[in-house]
Amino acid sequence: MNMVVLDGGTLNPGDLSWDGLKVFGELDIYDVTPKDKVIERSKDADILVINKIVLDRETLAQLPRLKYIGVTATGYNVVDVEAARERKIPVTNVPTYGTQSVAQMVFAHLLELAQHVAYHSQTVHEGRWAACPNFCYWDRPLIELEGLTMGVVGYGRIGRATAALARAFGMRVIAHDAYADTMTDVDVAFVELDALFAESDVISLHCPLTPENEGMVNAQRLTLMKTSAFLINTSRGPLIIEQDLADALNAGQIAGAGLDVLSVEPPQSDNPLFSAKNCAITPHISWATRSARQRLLNTTLENIKAFIDNKPLNVV
Repeated sequence: MNMVVLDGGTLNPGDLSWDGLKVFGELDIYDVTPKDKVIERSKDADILVINKIVLDRETLAQLPRLKYIGVTATGYNVVDVEAARERKIPVTNVPTYGTQSVAQMVFAHLLELAQHVAYHSQTVHEGRWAACPNFCYWDRPLIELEGLTMGVVGYGRIGRATAALARAFGMRVIAHDAYADTMTDVDVAFVELDALFAESDVISLHCPLTPENEGMVNAQRLTLMKTSAFLINTSRGPLIIEQDLADALNAGQIAGAGLDVLSVEPPQSDNPLFSAKNCAITPHISWATRSARQRLLNTTLENIKAFIDNKPLNVV
């Protein structure tokens, strides 16, 4: 088998090992593959391993040897699955590797919004504490989470893990999910989406992107939120209309936002959220703890072995 990893640098910037793949055949690994090099690097591949490389119908048509596509992520929208299916090319993903890491990032953002750790640390390093006439100081409101309401939009694995952390902080949890009627969780109250936006002190998004929910966080829905509320998004950037969120933050309509995803990645330099008030943005790294990436690599290897053994796993 000829195997090609087209964009392995994000999964493995050097702290993991690709050796497990080498037992399956010849292996070429590229940290990054420009769009105009995809076909050239893939044309002799039986197995392709990708993360964000786009394999559309036109590209797949130019890869006659291809027998398998392994996506090193949970989302697989970069692959034209229908075109792959027509050619009997299985496409696999890795569904559960990052649950705890993403939930942890939700609270990294939330605690930064509530405590302003980075800001106050910076002022200490600049000499302000040493020059302070009192034993302490703070410039921004410090917020205790206990007793606040966490609204979780999308109550799948990551949503449930986020809810568990919220309860550990003493928060009340409410949730909205398209399949709420089939769920039983005595520790959460399921509510309509507008009610969740109105009741929550913190809203955390955990939805797959669909035509129905694209842009669901818009100007109208933001007006439902408390002026003291925070919005956290570690899910999909296009769930939010970014100009509407920037306007709400700048007007003080909501208190702050913590975002690990944007609608376009990498973002354009004129994204309105870059200059919005009290908006923390991280570069889509909630999935990227070493532990999560090792699980991702391990499952990718298991998926490939299962395909070679004619017992495919995690086929989408």
